[in-house]
Amino acid sequence: MAGVIQRLDETVVNRIAAGEVIQRPANALKEMIENSLDAGSSSIQVTVKAGGLKLLQIQDNGSGIRKGDMDIVCERFTTSKLKDFNDLKTIATYGFRGEALASISHVAHLTITTKTADAKCAFRGNYTDGKLKGSVKPCAGNQGTQITVEDLFYNVATRRKSLKSPSEEHGRIYEVVSRYAIHNAGKSFTLKKQGQSSCDVRTTASATTVDNIRTVFGPSVARELLEVEHRNDKLNFTVKGHISNANYSVKKCLLLLFINHRLVDSTSLRKAIEAVYSTYLPKGMHPFIYLSLEIAPQNVDVNVHPTKHEVHFLHEEDIIEDIQKTIEQKLLSCNSSRTYFAQALLPGVPVPVSEVTPKDGSEASRVTSDPQAVRRDHQLVRTDARDQKLDAFIGKKAAPSKTDAGARHELETAPDKSRNGSPERLDDPVLPMEVDTPEAAKGDRKRTIDQVSPSAPDEEPPSSEEVWGADGSSDLPSRQQHHRQIKLTSVLNLQQSVEDESHQGLRALFKNHTFVGCVNAEYALLQHQTKLYLVNTAKMSKELFYQLFLFDFGNFGIMKLSSPGSIFELAMLALNSSESGWSEADGPKDQLAQYIVDLLKSKTEMLDDYISIKIDDDGNLCTLPLLLDKYIPPMEILPMFVLRLATEVDWDSEEGCFKTLAQECALFYGIHRKLQLKPTTDTSSKENPPGENVEFPSYNWSWTIEHTIYPALKSFLLPPKSFAEDASILQIANLHDLYKVFERC
Repeated sequence: MAGVIQRLDETVVNRIAAGEVIQRPANALKEMIENSLDAGSSSIQVTVKAGGLKLLQIQDNGSGIRKGDMDIVCERFTTSKLKDFNDLKTIATYGFRGEALASISHVAHLTITTKTADAKCAFRGNYTDGKLKGSVKPCAGNQGTQITVEDLFYNVATRRKSLKSPSEEHGRIYEVVSRYAIHNAGKSFTLKKQGQSSCDVRTTASATTVDNIRTVFGPSVARELLEVEHRNDKLNFTVKGHISNANYSVKKCLLLLFINHRLVDSTSLRKAIEAVYSTYLPKGMHPFIYLSLEIAPQNVDVNVHPTKHEVHFLHEEDIIEDIQKTIEQKLLSCNSSRTYFAQALLPGVPVPVSEVTPKDGSEASRVTSDPQAVRRDHQLVRTDARDQKLDAFIGKKAAPSKTDAGARHELETAPDKSRNGSPERLDDPVLPMEVDTPEAAKGDRKRTIDQVSPSAPDEEPPSSEEVWGADGSSDLPSRQQHHRQIKLTSVLNLQQSVEDESHQGLRALFKNHTFVGCVNAEYALLQHQTKLYLVNTAKMSKELFYQLFLFDFGNFGIMKLSSPGSIFELAMLALNSSESGWSEADGPKDQLAQYIVDLLKSKTEMLDDYISIKIDDDGNLCTLPLLLDKYIPPMEILPMFVLRLATEVDWDSEEGCFKTLAQECALFYGIHRKLQLKPTTDTSSKENPPGENVEFPSYNWSWTIEHTIYPALKSFLLPPKSFAEDASILQIANLHDLYKVFERC
């Protein structure tokens, strides 16, 4: 028997239609965001609960809805954007069918609060099944519209059960809000969960598109973006956007596609773009793409999908091919270099079991401490420091400088080069020094500067074993050998603070490292076990001298200036340099210099007793502390050191005084990034006469860093935990991973 055809009830028809338009909370939010943008909103705030199923609220500051339109605003096919069918050919707004609010009201409880610019108050209405419940009531409210959707799909149990978990639905809402936020730079978007103060998405009206991409996807994407802009008058379209370069890749393609400002998807365009990137990215990796296409409205058919998720447009294949060529040209133009970023890894992290245990679990091939155990190639470690270093691959070593080592301490140039590039000159140079160590050391430790210089003029520098001993220890008296015990609470607190903040993994790295070579004065390469590290020598040396100052407090050796230097003249030199930051508001330079002399003379007893800095009655600097045996600081910075002793040291509190003194001494004694590693030859000195960008005299700092600084780091340094987080020590290679790379070649 044939069935009877009946006309469906209007409520059933509306709920069926609502199920097509509103498939999940994210679809409802997309429709409401587009309505807010059509209303000219510059601020859109979204609040959700339980993934939008319990509550989905959007508030904007747009033009609002007139009170007279509140009665029919939730009826189907009511819109202010379309009057007849021909308007659909040139539609430039997001909405046009008038189905969004109607569909939502048939599957949820809907409340609208709105206020126009000319209204004295806001009005609120509640809707069910497209009809207004009760009357529109006046209320307080800001300009714009607030739409609250509660209990979504409360009357469609099957649809509600088919939805994913609230967290997954919230993720889809996050995706919609973030994509519209990126596309609509100049408008602020906010997304948060109800009851929480923090926001999942927050963009500002002043942010650019790249800023919004950085906010949503992170800086790793934002720093690798290429801007794309192309116009084709023949096909009558324009494309703008940002694409990732060959340095960035992810496991899933991120395509943000807007056509005439509408968020859509295009499978054919996605495949075409990925075909271009397949040449540049590793297999299985994909790019980040944000594109905004503007096509003549008459060439676009937006009414092909209930949720407007897809659109059709004329000349689709030609436009996609043109976009593909544009992206390929952009990638080709930036393919001249590749950038590789290394993460600051914590040394000492346990090796995963999978790296040392074979998959078959056989005991015979398991790596153990047994000397008879099989050791694989990728676990072999070079331990002989006499093996080739980095210098062997750079070029022939420069001949040792014939400049007397003592000349480095004659202070022929000022400590700091002025900003215009011309260094200051010292009129009264400080002559070579004599070095004296504490009395506790055996024998007569007093000697001239020539005896502690790294190398004689015509000799090869001694090895680190000759300087420090085979075990890495020097003849510098150990902390336990000092004859004088310091029981000052302030110093003990500072020492304890250093020990508490030390990082055991980094300590093991420095204690057992093998020096590979200097990259420049600021960086050096170290090997520890099967890993290669790039280490900031400048930071390490400053921390080393800071700790030596604290732990050897009151027991320093003495560096005696052969000819005492005038503190007044040193202060004047420092004040004349641009680095001092002196201005006329600070007062006359000579008065400031005299103040520095008087201040340091008033502290001379303490400086001499604890720090081995002796100042005579005439205001001359006679001695400096010997913080590290066989090491002389860059004396070109002595004037600035004297100035900072007076201006940067906290002379009012005991602990603050000793801490800032340690910091200033560390700054003076530490390796400076502008140092010239290799000594210059006579020829080079003729090419660079005094006064022409010569910042430091000729001296073999490369030897000092390798044979004095890094052995001292091995023996004494307690690296702070901050060094494991601020990229001071970067792992740049791992033997195990390198073997994996070469196995594929």
